[in-house]
Formats: sequence, structure tokens, C-alpha cells
Amino acid sequence: MSTLVFLEHHGAGIQKASLGVLSKAASLDPDTSAVIIGSGVSGLAAEAARYGAARVFIADDPNLEAPLPQSRVDVLADLVASHGFSNVLFGASVLASDIAGALAARLDAGLNWDLTGIDLEGGALVGTRSALGDTVLVDVAWTAEPRLGLVRSGSFEPTERAAAGTVENIAVNLQDFSTKAKMVEQAHAEQTGPSIEEADILVAGGRGVGSPEAFKELEDLAGALGGAVASTRAVVDSGWYPYQTQVGQTGKTVAPKLYIACGISGAIQHKVGMQSSQVIVSINKDANAAIFDFSDVAVVGDLHDVVPKLTALVAERKG
Repeated sequence: MSTLVFLEHHGAGIQKASLGVLSKAASLDPDTSAVIIGSGVSGLAAEAARYGAARVFIADDPNLEAPLPQSRVDVLADLVASHGFSNVLFGASVLASDIAGALAARLDAGLNWDLTGIDLEGGALVGTRSALGDTVLVDVAWTAEPRLGLVRSGSFEPTERAAAGTVENIAVNLQDFSTKAKMVEQAHAEQTGPSIEEADILVAGGRGVGSPEAFKELEDLAGALGGAVASTRAVVDSGWYPYQTQVGQTGKTVAPKLYIACGISGAIQHKVGMQSSQVIVSINKDANAAIFDFSDVAVVGDLHDVVPKLTALVAERKG
């Protein structure tokens, strides 16, 4: 068995979700390889080695500067064909999902997505994913190689496991049709703290917060804790907070060390996006709120009383 992990990067760092998949794969197979595709990315090889890549393939070419999927599919297809990888794994993101789906079509290969676990059985890769609205977990497999897997963001915490990290630069051969799309502009939302996927602490607000102005209380607490603010779909649909902060089935999946849910009822659509958090603290006036059923700490009270007091306590403890 041989495994290749696609490492997605933005700027000068590899995405946390990708590193989590790499370190998990390396724990199953010490000979796991990684591939980094882009322009000016050679310096990222050391980071890949630090998280378990025995071999790091670098596809460095000016034509790969824009984060477009089709050119990356070309590189991956050539790499799989030349090295015969049994498994190709991705940390889920918009870009990785595009690449994985297109690569599966190119290779006529099977793709299992939304995986929350991977393991080996009889020397073959087996995945775990949720079903029936995240009420059950099922094992999934593949009928042929290569096996392509898209792992839910936050499923694996990056764990340093130093490996050889032998670097191999690979030739980039792009199909004519892959060069037709051009990125005209790439916009980034203004952000002063960590993204919700990267933050170790999230303070999340639901409709129970009451108004968009009241999110200032959550922002103050998140700032004091060094975390980020997240939201529910109802909040985003109401225009109270930006979409990039939405957690849930139609938003992002997160797994911070601490998740503080404020005024969130606990609908299954939100639960699926945050249930992997290490510690869940919920604040709600409704003692029967569904979110309390899967919270580690339940606070029954008015969040507008509780949250400012928490912020003051954190500031006091920090001095």
C-alpha cells in the first residue's frame, strides 16, 4: 500500500486540515508521501516532513500560482500514474473538493467523501463517515485502486512526527484545456484574528443572540480568549454575520479545543459542524435546549449577562 496526501496551502503555510490528514496517514503508513502544488512552494517541504511525510513531491511552476483545480488535477493524475499510489487523500475544502472530484473522474476511480476517520483493515484503507443526518457512523471502502478520500475538516489534529521528508521536484505537464481558465481577481475577507477553521477557541452565536449588534459581546469574549467568532445558518441568513463564519451542514466543520455556543438551540444541522470540538460549553436561557444534550458544560442563563462576565473574568485572570 502507498499513500499520497495533497497538501493545500495558502500564502506561506499549509492548511491545518491537510496537515491533520498527513499526520494521520503517516501514523498508518510511515512511507506516506505528500505533494505540494503551486508557485514558489519549495520552502514548504520542511513543514510537510515535520508532520510525517517520508517523501515530498514539489510541483513548482508559475502556471500553478492561481489556486485553480484543473491544473492540479493534471499534476496529481501524472503523479499517481507514474508512482502507482494506492490511496490519495485530501483535507476537505472548496478547492480540494473540486480537485478530488475531477481527479476521480480522470482516473475512473472511487471517491469517498466527508470521511471522519481512516484506518487499515487487512492492509487496505477503510474510511468512516456519518450517515442519516450524522446519527450513525458507517464504514466505507473502495472496490478498486486508487482509492480517493476527502476527509472532513477538523477530523484529525495535526501531530508532529518527524520523517525523512526527501524532496523530489516533479515536472509539470498541463493539458491545453487546463490553461484556459484564468483567475482575474482573488478577494479575501478582512480578518483581524484566526479563521474559524484554524482557531483553537470559538465563540459561536445563534439567533438567541438577538441582534447583529449584540455579536459585539461575543467578539469581545473571543478577543479576550484569543479565539474567533462563529455563527449559525439562521444568523447568516438573517444577514447578521458573514457566511465565512457559518458552522454546520451547509457551512464549515470545525474542531476547536473549546467551543462556546451562545444562544444556539442545537439543531442537527449545526451539530454536525461542531460536534468534534474537544470541549463544548453552551449558554442558553432554555433549560431544555437540545444543545445541552451534547455539551460538556451547560449554562442556563441569559447570555447577555453571562458573556460579559466571562470576558471580564478572562481579562482579570490575564492581568
